[in-house]
Amino acid sequence: MPEPLLDVRAIDVFYGDFQALFGVSLTVDPGQVVAVIGANGAGKSTLLRTLAGLMRPARGDIRFDGEATGGRPAYAMVKRGIALVPEGRRLFPSLTVEENLLIGGQLRRPGPWNLERIYALFPVLAERRHLPAPALSGGQQQMAAIARALMSNPRLLLCDEISLGLAPIIVRDIYALLPEIVGEGLSLIIVEQDIVQALQAAAHVYCLQEGRIALQGPARDMTREAISAAYFGV
Repeated sequence: MPEPLLDVRAIDVFYGDFQALFGVSLTVDPGQVVAVIGANGAGKSTLLRTLAGLMRPARGDIRFDGEATGGRPAYAMVKRGIALVPEGRRLFPSLTVEENLLIGGQLRRPGPWNLERIYALFPVLAERRHLPAPALSGGQQQMAAIARALMSNPRLLLCDEISLGLAPIIVRDIYALLPEIVGEGLSLIIVEQDIVQALQAAAHVYCLQEGRIALQGPARDMTREAISAAYFGV
């Protein structure tokens, strides 16, 4: 069996004295789409922030491409090939769309993603590249946030709540682009509350409940009953 691209082993993560993750383990294979689902406060965003280097695990091990990475800062994780699309997009409001994208590509990692490729995938960003980021609609801002992360040419893309606050038709449009993005050779972790979208997009699903893995397995094997029990802890 090939070694997983990402191997997370029994990590505990704290905010001060508050423990947010308890012994969380997961793996992501090269080219795989993994979904992490769960209710608000389950620890999903904390998990992604830890993988991205924004938080440090107190215990456990994170290995990326066979190398221990737990505790490295965020800029080092981007350099290694992990990029985060944060919840709420977090675009730089004083910059244009194109300037936001160029910031994502500052490390000049080799790979297929550049402005030309991004604009081919997101034509609306090409049309509005000279506008300030706040001039975009919510869906367009989400596209810009994904595009900015892709500009770093990651091997692993972390997407935190990409459907949050968006109209269903916009969510479908964004999810329809994911196969093309993954087709460029990267792996993907989606944190999502929209269970239907998560199950359709992912090969493997983990459900977090109060900071612990309550359920995990191939998406095709997940039943509504099992997900409901794990989601709500009943």
